[in-house]
Amino acid sequence: SMQCFPGLVLALSLLLGALALLQLSLHLRVPSRYGKHEERLCRPRGRLPARCAWFLQELPSFLVPALLLALRSPPRLEPLGCRLLCCLFCWHYFYRTFIYPFFTRGRPFPLQLLFFGMLFCIYNGFLQGYYLIYCAEYPNDWCTDIRFTSGLLLFLLGMGINIHSDLLLRQLRKPGEVTYKIPQGGLFTYVSGANYFGEIVEWFGFAIATWSLPAFAFAFFTLCCIGPRAYHHHRYYLKTFMDYPKSRKALIPFVF
Repeated sequence: SMQCFPGLVLALSLLLGALALLQLSLHLRVPSRYGKHEERLCRPRGRLPARCAWFLQELPSFLVPALLLALRSPPRLEPLGCRLLCCLFCWHYFYRTFIYPFFTRGRPFPLQLLFFGMLFCIYNGFLQGYYLIYCAEYPNDWCTDIRFTSGLLLFLLGMGINIHSDLLLRQLRKPGEVTYKIPQGGLFTYVSGANYFGEIVEWFGFAIATWSLPAFAFAFFTLCCIGPRAYHHHRYYLKTFMDYPKSRKALIPFVF
C-alpha cells in the first residue's frame, strides 16, 4: 500500500507555489481568454458547452482524493479532525462538480483551458488528498483547536459567499442569454468579484484549519489565479457600463 513521503509533499507544494507566481505574472495584465474576456473575433471551434466543461474540469478534484482513500489500507481517516478536513475539500468539489455545472449559464468553454484546468485539478486533488490521507498527523483534540475552529468558520463563510454570489450571477441571465449585466445584491454591493472573494476566503480558511504547507500553497494559488481575474472583471465593468457604481472595489471591500 501507499505510504507518506514528506519530501514529495514538500516538492509538490513548492511547485504549486511556483505555479501560482507564474499564473500571476501571466494574467496580471492580460486576463485568461474566456467568458467576458475572450477575443470577439475568436471562432467558436474547440469548445464545449459550459455545463459539460465545468463538470469535466472539477471532477478530478473529487475523484482523486476518493480514490486515494479507497486505496488506503485500512480505509479510514484518524483522528476526527483529519476526517473532517478531507470532507471539507471533497464537499467543495462535490458542489463544483455535481451541482454548480447544471445551473451555470456561461458561454462555451475553450478546450485548451479545460485541459489545463483538468491537469491542475488532478495535481491539486492528489496533493491535498495524499497529504490528508497518508501524511497528516493531528492531535485527538484538533477539532477544538483555535486554528481548526477559526479556519472552519472562514471556510463556511467563504463557501456561503461563493454559492450566494454564483446564484446572483445566474439570476442576471434568462435561459439562453449570453449578454453581461451589472451584478447586484449580496457582496456585489461592495466588490466586483464577490464570487472570487468568497472562494479565496474559503481556501484560506481551509489552509488555517489544515495548518499545512499543501493547503497554504493551494490558497496562495487560488489568490494568484482568480485575484487578477476579479481585477480584470472590475475594469471590464467600469469600461462597459457608464452607470457602474464607482464605489465598488475589485476584490476586497474598502481596500482593492
